[in-house]
Amino acid sequence: MSVLTDVVSFITSGGVITLERALELAAGPREDLFDTAEAVTRRMASRTFNLCGIINAKSGRCSENCRWCAQSRHWDVPGVAVYPIVGDDPVETGAKRALSMGVTRYSLVTSGRKPSAREIRELCDRVRTLKAAHPELEVCVSLGLLSKRDLEALRDAGVVRIHCNLETSRNFFPEVCTSHAYDEKIRTLRDSREAGLDICSGGLIGMGETLRDRIELALELRALDVPSIPINVLHPVAGTPLGGSALLPDEDFLVTAALFRLINPTAYLRFAGGRLQLSAETVREAARIGINAAISGDFLTTCGASPLDDARLFIEAGYEPEAQTAEALKNPQEGTLSCAPCSVSTGCSPAEEQTAVS
Repeated sequence: MSVLTDVVSFITSGGVITLERALELAAGPREDLFDTAEAVTRRMASRTFNLCGIINAKSGRCSENCRWCAQSRHWDVPGVAVYPIVGDDPVETGAKRALSMGVTRYSLVTSGRKPSAREIRELCDRVRTLKAAHPELEVCVSLGLLSKRDLEALRDAGVVRIHCNLETSRNFFPEVCTSHAYDEKIRTLRDSREAGLDICSGGLIGMGETLRDRIELALELRALDVPSIPINVLHPVAGTPLGGSALLPDEDFLVTAALFRLINPTAYLRFAGGRLQLSAETVREAARIGINAAISGDFLTTCGASPLDDARLFIEAGYEPEAQTAEALKNPQEGTLSCAPCSVSTGCSPAEEQTAVS
């Protein structure tokens, strides 16, 4: 083992890693970086892993021009489903399936800049119905750039967490999206916290950004004190401007995960979209060095992993399951958790194998 004990001591005593120090660590031996991140994970991050699932509650024809996204109406991507806010039945079916597979958080995700006032009312109705049937389920939403009034309505309906990805560094963001601003995302996150809601925010790597951009994103998330950080990997989709991008090397994901752990030592770092591009060995190594949570099941337009397979992965890496997950493992229901309105599938069709990140 090649743990940098001075770095571990610095972080565990309350020190914060700067941009310059993170770049230095990334330039050093990979074994040192990864083992040091593992040591910080064991001392500071939760040893109980967390699984969450999503339902694509409104799909397609998004007004925003995010260059990676298959759901944007600006790009010609065949096969992307288009439908309005789903009804209670798909949400309920997906929630029951999620609970049966040990998933404790369930998020409603919609395409678009933000829901209309009518759509907010519809979504609040879905959440109230969901919470009445499953009070033990933590309900989250990923709905874009929400207003304070929207946030208060969602909170009162039973939502506990708002998700809004920063995606990348402030400097690189205009290279991949110009229809909204970085500060609008930050405002949504800050307003969410002021409304008494928890927050979740992460990024998408592999879009052409530099290592410095990834580190700057991790620093932005630390400044916002984000407790749940999904790390998505670009799955290039034909028809989008980033459709011709090269796949992210596995080692780049590991370096990113390690640096995110050193910069955000107590946060949940989540496997998220695009993870099936990573080798099984890389996924196991990522769990060892810092990833301690996952968005399980299928994503908006890309395939995901089985929640029970994720649970077994984390247990193998030395983490403990939450009570709901441990119970599900006793009577396993194999398969995956679909985010589509059909609610449950064992895999995506070719037309659905496209990455989209809120």
